[in-house]
Amino acid sequence: MLLSFMMRRGLRTSPLCDVKWDGVIWYSPTIFLGPLAASLKRSSHCDGYLILRDIFPEWAVDMGLLSKGPVYRFFKLVEQYQYAVADTIGVQSPSGLPYMTPWSKKPGRRLEVLQNWLAPAPNTGCRLAISESSLAGRKIFVYAGNMGLAQGMDVVLDLAERLIDRTDIGFLFVGRGSDVARLCALAAERGLSNVLFHDEVEPCEVPGLLAQCHIGLVVLDPRHKTHNVPGKFLTYMQAGLPVLARINAGNDLADLIRKENVGTACIGDSLDELQALALGLCDNVAGRAAMCERAKTLSDSRYSARTAVSQIVSALSARP
Repeated sequence: MLLSFMMRRGLRTSPLCDVKWDGVIWYSPTIFLGPLAASLKRSSHCDGYLILRDIFPEWAVDMGLLSKGPVYRFFKLVEQYQYAVADTIGVQSPSGLPYMTPWSKKPGRRLEVLQNWLAPAPNTGCRLAISESSLAGRKIFVYAGNMGLAQGMDVVLDLAERLIDRTDIGFLFVGRGSDVARLCALAAERGLSNVLFHDEVEPCEVPGLLAQCHIGLVVLDPRHKTHNVPGKFLTYMQAGLPVLARINAGNDLADLIRKENVGTACIGDSLDELQALALGLCDNVAGRAAMCERAKTLSDSRYSARTAVSQIVSALSARP
């Protein structure tokens, strides 16, 4: 709650205190930057562009982490204030447009889809060497990112248990999160010798990590009602990894994966379907190789920083 006010105080004592800005661009989450953005807009007489990703607090309600009580109503006020400050809002997928449609009906507001982006990252190696681990020689399904309640990772352990007799397949989980300790304990309890957990690696090591893997895992709890394109999906595309996704109903990511043919997607809780899709990806070597090339092409064409910059500048420049 104090973030905006502390940043404003710091700005007043910085060399940038008297700069007049051509535009203010900010990113959500967090939902608490609205006051700072409003202050900068007023002092510079310019417009603001909000890059909207996770829609909070709605996703927390969907997951059962928050009830629609006083705390929720407070967060809604903060959220709505942030939207009121923006002149243009860029959501990351078409399924996010309906949620923001009431906001966009007021004059002078602009709503659009702004794809996520990822800067080029060279492969400089990784301290995690799969060839020296218990998964050496296997086709690796990798999950790299946060492991918390929003992901619903248990289904991947269920999948690993189903495939434990496939000694050519391994599951690698790299990252942190509130659910890591429980998932590790659960894997040990089930005796999942085809599963390996590792702490997060430095961002510069991620290309080197993914170069050792074969299929990227995207996992979102099916209880989600809001939709997004996880950053890990972009990372997999850039690395040329086809994806196996278990996501919530209505998520645009499923249509994107199928349309671009860069992997497979499972909607809901069917473990049988997820297993069939996983085996199809794993056993179709030629198909997987073609998906690798399409993934790299998709990353270059749709998810580049250059494309995002051009769109944001165009939106700010288009306003009177």
